[in-house]
Amino acid sequence: MKSERKSQLGRVALSRSLSLPVLIIFGLTYLGLGAAFTVYGSGVKITDGRLPAAFLVATVAMLFTAVSYAVMARENPKAGSAYSYATEAFGPHVGFLTGWAMLIDYILIPMINFLLIGIYAAEQWPILPQWAWTLASLLFVWVLNLIGVTANARLNIIAVTLSSITALSFAVLSIIYSLNHPTGVNPLAGFIPDHGFGPIMAGASVLALSFLGFDAVSAMSEEAKRPTKDVPRAIIATVAIGGCVFMLIAWAGSLIVPDWKTLTNLDAAGIEMMTMVGGTLMSSFFVFVYVAGSVFGGSAAQASVSRVLFAMGRDRVLPGVFAYVHPKSRTPVVAATVVAAVSLIALFIDLDTAISVINFGALTAFSMVNAAVIKTKLFRPGRRSAWEILAYGITPLIGLALTVWLWTSLTSTALSTGLIWTGAGVLLLLVQTRGFRRRPKALDFTEEPVATSSARAS
Repeated sequence: MKSERKSQLGRVALSRSLSLPVLIIFGLTYLGLGAAFTVYGSGVKITDGRLPAAFLVATVAMLFTAVSYAVMARENPKAGSAYSYATEAFGPHVGFLTGWAMLIDYILIPMINFLLIGIYAAEQWPILPQWAWTLASLLFVWVLNLIGVTANARLNIIAVTLSSITALSFAVLSIIYSLNHPTGVNPLAGFIPDHGFGPIMAGASVLALSFLGFDAVSAMSEEAKRPTKDVPRAIIATVAIGGCVFMLIAWAGSLIVPDWKTLTNLDAAGIEMMTMVGGTLMSSFFVFVYVAGSVFGGSAAQASVSRVLFAMGRDRVLPGVFAYVHPKSRTPVVAATVVAAVSLIALFIDLDTAISVINFGALTAFSMVNAAVIKTKLFRPGRRSAWEILAYGITPLIGLALTVWLWTSLTSTALSTGLIWTGAGVLLLLVQTRGFRRRPKALDFTEEPVATSSARAS
């Protein structure tokens, strides 16, 4: 057994023990049902209070995309990302650029966590300014990653579970509050367009951040009892359930605050609304859970992207210095430091801009997955039945159209930043392939053990 483990470079065969309900719970845990609070303030501002309608549009768009992910996961259970699907459908060059667009999400998501910690901690505990809370959390997580300490997976699940319970409790308390404090406003006003669909679509593009991670279920294929059946179903169920909870939270918020302009701090709207329905005790518990979850999330995100950059340095997609591993801690200190340095942007950027920029990469990846289904399933040799045309042509085409529409609804800052990032990827690809004459080097988005990878590189 020991020799077998050595020959697998530390990889041990995983037990196929996960059922469909367990996969759905994993997906919802990874999604985070409290994510609606992260985008609440920016969402109500962009949509002028029509946040429930925007979440409805985003949920529908993500459901079509989730179906495409499910199709590709069934086609290739071991593939788990838009990068892999785009490579399979359109070749390594398009796959490389898709992976490069995804990388901006990987790099910037830790920054979102630190920015949120600063916003919520400063609002609840103003003993320190926002920038101090942000910087302190960033440095704390950076040190943890340098010395090789990562949050226990069970702690992550507990934190996310508590945040989900908090979100659902808010919805229940909001309904009770609205019954005791009637405003006379139509309770369904949040679903009714007031100034056309433009603001709602713009808001839906921002809300895509709430759905990031639903495709993580595909990473559990090797542990699922029936990967080709249960993993696709779990992906779709995760989006459907998560979207319904997000809409519930947005609708509950519209009941207690029908005029979003009365909120004093949109970035920390969750605290103000929690105080309204549950008092200071509820708001303090909410902030504690939110900050703890953001610390765990920031740690996991920084560790994950550090290892992605490490793998890219090892494979010479990026300069080899990214593959440096500290001899004692066995951690990719250069990669981790670069990620922490990028996260310093949180000291100078506002939440709306940060969310919008991250969504550029996510929506690009979602678009490519929908297109990959059409390319790989519909354009194969032979005739297609009406069902296949619907499943592999019309459905992903609708998903692609909706996602592209959301993509074009991003802010000019997000579009310009995303296009500059994409341009840098094109230049890198041009150099690596000697003018597109060679096959590009593969991007590795798997979280491989660093010590093992280092041994292989040497």
